[in-house]
Amino acid sequence: MSKYAVKILENKVLSDQFYVLRRFIFERTERSGRLVTQTREVYDRGNGAAILLYSRATKTVILTRQFRMPTFVNGNPSGMLIECCAGLLDRDHPEDAIRRETEEETGYKVGEVEKVMEAYMSPGSVTEILYLFVAEYTKEMKIGRGGGLQEESEDIEVLEIAYSKAWEMVRSGEIKDGKTIMLLQYAELSGLLA
Repeated sequence: MSKYAVKILENKVLSDQFYVLRRFIFERTERSGRLVTQTREVYDRGNGAAILLYSRATKTVILTRQFRMPTFVNGNPSGMLIECCAGLLDRDHPEDAIRRETEEETGYKVGEVEKVMEAYMSPGSVTEILYLFVAEYTKEMKIGRGGGLQEESEDIEVLEIAYSKAWEMVRSGEIKDGKTIMLLQYAELSGLLA
């Protein structure tokens, strides 16, 4: 095995009811050159995309609020989470997927989107790469009510929030979603709403 090489010894599906949870047993070479055998569970839910919709004219952003079971079981009393629009790619190109998700979740039809980064959000256990975008919105782009798809049991509240208020919500802990904080930080550093 070459330096830092990984050899998979076992790849076992533990669950595939919604997404796929696998257990891997593998050998890998540590930096010291020592060969070790390790076991890890890896959750594959596919790759996703997220977008921060912003308005320079009104200095606002569009965010969503929805129930997230993992946050509920990890101490969020209501399970409700404020976040930017996001969704899985479902085999679509990231830009096409985020346009679809934006329309489904927020009711806004965006054309031009700008990819600003890619990130592994929880690389210790989840395979997902998240493609992060920004796009400017106007009132004229609102073509539907948003709220998500009923057939996917989505119940999404669309929020238009002052950009300055969104930052207050990050500081107070009202916004705790990593991708949303990253996109708000990108907006701040790049001067999108300056």
